Amino acid sequence: MGRDPESSDKRAPKPFNTYLKYSGLAIQLVVTIGVAGWLGYLLDNYLSFQFPIFTIVFTMASFGGSFYLLFRSINNSQ
Repeated sequence: MGRDPESSDKRAPKPFNTYLKYSGLAIQLVVTIGVAGWLGYLLDNYLSFQFPIFTIVFTMASFGGSFYLLFRSINNSQ
């Protein structure tokens, strides 16, 4: 009447799944920041601004949002 060894294996996260989860988050972070910066660049060029305000604002907003999601994901996994 001990613990079932198979039930503890199901609860333990597999290293391969953890690797895929965090590598996916890294790719998402880079792509999100890159797309936001590119869209800001296009908008700055379309509106003929001399100072790249939309590039900076979109990049910083996506950076903050991506890191918020990253920290939330890390806290949920613990």
